[in-house]
Amino acid sequence: MAFKIRDIDDTQAPLLDHLIELRARLVRAFLAMAAAFAVCLYFADDIFALLVRPLAEAFPPGQGRLIYTKLYEAFFVEIKVALFAAFFVSFPVIANQLWAFVAPGLYAREKRAFLPFLIATPVLFMLGASLAYFVVMPTAFKWFLGFEGTAGGLPQEALPAMGDYLDLVMRFILAFGISFLLPVLLMLLQRAGLVTREQLVAARRYVIVGVFIVAAVITPPDVVSQFLLATPLLILFEGTLVLMRLGEKRAAREAAAAEAEKAAAAEAEKAAEPAASE
Repeated sequence: MAFKIRDIDDTQAPLLDHLIELRARLVRAFLAMAAAFAVCLYFADDIFALLVRPLAEAFPPGQGRLIYTKLYEAFFVEIKVALFAAFFVSFPVIANQLWAFVAPGLYAREKRAFLPFLIATPVLFMLGASLAYFVVMPTAFKWFLGFEGTAGGLPQEALPAMGDYLDLVMRFILAFGISFLLPVLLMLLQRAGLVTREQLVAARRYVIVGVFIVAAVITPPDVVSQFLLATPLLILFEGTLVLMRLGEKRAAREAAAAEAEKAAAAEAEKAAEPAASE
């Protein structure tokens, strides 16, 4: 049986029914988040150990350590780690509930237009987060630890606190993950008619400046991480322009084929009129 996307529902549910459905889907999303949080809290130490690995590898063997300066800091770090991981674990369920609530109000062509973006969003986010974890964080941490030594004859040693380190890691992962959604944003703006490819090409120099400004704001204040974020963003921007160009060519071919089919049908109808009159 072929997969088919149904068109917009014929029935019109009252506002109260929509609110009841929204409440039910929010409850399901919350329960999924709560269940994921309980599981992630049990494995919080293992998850945090995974997040600490880039820092541990940046230190010389046997020299790295984390400290906490508040008695409750280690406990709240575990809570934040569990919440952070639970969001990613439960995101498919949350996204599914959101789509199930919105989809009945969309036409079939609108559903087909949105499905690629729904697939591309988590993929691009994971690409950005992976770049942050496997490339940017190890590089940046080694650069940060390069300042160890002496200052004014006194030893200068890095003693990162658990809470500060977790905030830094979360900032890296979210900054790179969300920034990698730039193609999705630009394509949606184009579909909505708010921007065109020609406008983006004309504004390329401003986009380059804006990308470096955004990279400077959302990343830690070091040149390494800012450059490592700005470079892939510019590559994604250029790739999006290429995709837009290909989409325009495809739309032009489809429009030409539709016009040719329409003209052929008109010719056939016109040729059939004399035969019918005879």
